[in-house]
Amino acid sequence: MPFIDLKAQYAALKPSVDARIQRVLDHGQYIMGPEVKELEDKLAAFVGTRHCITVSSGTEALLIALMALDLKPGDEVITTPFTFAATAEVIVLLGGVPVFVDIEPDTCNIDASLIAAAITSKTRAIMPVSLYGQVGDMDEINAIAAAHGLAVIEDAAQSFGASYKGRRSCGLSTFGATSFFPSKPLGCYGDGGALFTDDDGLAQAAREIRVHGQSQRYTHTRVGVGGRMDTLQCAVVLAKLERFEWEIARRLAIGARYQALLEKLPVQRLALRPDRDCVWAQFTLHVQARSQVQQRLSAAGVPTAVHYPKPLHQQPAYAQWAQGQSFPHAERAAQSVMSLPMSADLSEAQQDQVILALTQALDGLEP
Repeated sequence: MPFIDLKAQYAALKPSVDARIQRVLDHGQYIMGPEVKELEDKLAAFVGTRHCITVSSGTEALLIALMALDLKPGDEVITTPFTFAATAEVIVLLGGVPVFVDIEPDTCNIDASLIAAAITSKTRAIMPVSLYGQVGDMDEINAIAAAHGLAVIEDAAQSFGASYKGRRSCGLSTFGATSFFPSKPLGCYGDGGALFTDDDGLAQAAREIRVHGQSQRYTHTRVGVGGRMDTLQCAVVLAKLERFEWEIARRLAIGARYQALLEKLPVQRLALRPDRDCVWAQFTLHVQARSQVQQRLSAAGVPTAVHYPKPLHQQPAYAQWAQGQSFPHAERAAQSVMSLPMSADLSEAQQDQVILALTQALDGLEP
């Protein structure tokens, strides 16, 4: 059983994917070809923002957002320690200071109630992460940011397609940044990402930054990066968009079925807030004796993964920004989270196989 079934997805979309790729091969515009703008227009319409700027990865999306906001060395950005390293990495690369606050134990998203206390005169932005496919408390975060004159960047690498109070993830704040890494809810066949904003000035800055700061060819108006998403990858995402609404509905249904099937097992399910949904970039739960459970599942042919085994404040590269600090909910989550196979093409029979194997793996374990 695959952890994420990209082969089944390709089989379903093969005619469209192949035709889209062939079109690029025929016109030969591999950088900034017509598919780039076509994708940006369609993604902006999907999310409901004025602007979409495709970029070379989800990490680059975060970096370009901070550069567009003119983050200076020493500026602080409040974020969560329970995330992939890229979230803090981009802050540090620009000379900024990541300021961590703990997560909610039931959702694993940043605890908005702790953010205000972490704001100082050096705070420039807040970067919440919509972990596992569920958006965090964005209205509360935006209100705190507005009261202090701060920007908000939603790290939505795992939540593209999710809804929050009737609005789409990526269209909820100053910037929304997502990833099209192959395993994401909407993925390409390599690296790719996108930024979303309603701010014309920030959109223009992001467009210039992604092409080495050029406002026009060989006119460099700002410092930039080589951050373009290539035309072939845009073509792949365009093909996948054709059934993306169906895939979202499938993810919601599969996630709900998992939650129901797990109800009687000795595991802790992630909490889902009633005013939003979750597209389950990873279907994650909390288990005790995780390594033993994973070994038993592997022996039964069921792959698992851990997102993430060590919070950022305990990582050698980032520990210096959190010396003497503890984030107990993030630390506990890192010891217990485990992700099960998840994709829009996961069948009920496969799901039943996973649950049976998990039931047997949990049997007889010490609490």
